[in-house]
Amino acid sequence: MRGWWREISGLVLPVSCGGCGRTRTELCEECRAELYGKVPRRVRPVPEPAGLPVVHAAAVYENAVRAVLLAHKERGALGLAGALGKALAGAVRAGTGQVGVSGPVLLVPVPSTRRAVAARGHDPMRRIALAAAGELRRGGTRARVVAVLRQRRPVADQAGLGARQRQANLAGALEVVAGGERLLAAGRVVLVDDLLTTGASLAEAARAIGAADGHTGALSGSGRAAVVAVSPSAFEINRNCQ
Repeated sequence: MRGWWREISGLVLPVSCGGCGRTRTELCEECRAELYGKVPRRVRPVPEPAGLPVVHAAAVYENAVRAVLLAHKERGALGLAGALGKALAGAVRAGTGQVGVSGPVLLVPVPSTRRAVAARGHDPMRRIALAAAGELRRGGTRARVVAVLRQRRPVADQAGLGARQRQANLAGALEVVAGGERLLAAGRVVLVDDLLTTGASLAEAARAIGAADGHTGALSGSGRAAVVAVSPSAFEINRNCQ
């Protein structure tokens, strides 16, 4: 019901840019350029958690990009999912374009906790992933969302935790739903998330998928992941990283 009300209210209430607050536009041209106007890059947090796949990001998590992500995620600005999906699709293309892709691209979102989804009234990452899949299909890439990951145990709020604390908090927290391994075998898996901070969430997601496949850590060497945004320091990594 909450998500439905947000959809309707967005049609009748005054609109302002989710990035800078400019009136009469949901996302202005300048903020669009910040979100998906840059070339997506390979990114890597320091320290890098074991098992982290190769990650590409569309934008730097600051200023307008940060505002747009928070508006969509925490304030229910659901109309921003399309622009965020376009940014994520660019990061997916950057990663999968460097390897041979057989079959469709399978976007596997890192799941939010049930508590977070209930509090927000929507699942922001799944919504962004669906928008990204649509953007990829419009560009000629077969793609679909395969939401096969779920929380297998409660985890603490990640806010305020350091890199090692986040890794310990998430270790063993995810699993693939029953039958999910068959869905994952149908194409090229790309893990997707809205934001990369320490990399603990993506590393745990890769572990869970690898375990379901019978090869723990199977994504660590050849897997791919894509995110909308990452910290400025991780966006400006060594050019020799491949």
